[in-house]
Amino acid sequence: MLDTALPKLEQLIEQLIVKNTALSQDVTRLSTQNEELASQVKQLEDDSEILQLEALEQEEKHASTLSKINAIVGRLEQEA
Repeated sequence: MLDTALPKLEQLIEQLIVKNTALSQDVTRLSTQNEELASQVKQLEDDSEILQLEALEQEEKHASTLSKINAIVGRLEQEA
């Protein structure tokens, strides 16, 4: 019985080592992907913030332009 148990145990240990190596490689690969995705998220957050600021600036410019147009229209109506 011990004669058959030892080779079987060695085989199981070898399988566990192979599986552990594969899992370690997966962890390394996934960690790298996670870092890349975190970097992309940061870049997208920065881009989003820039776009939001640009949108606010455009709204302010539109409001200023609208105010000037309304003032001109008001003067034209008074002259008419």
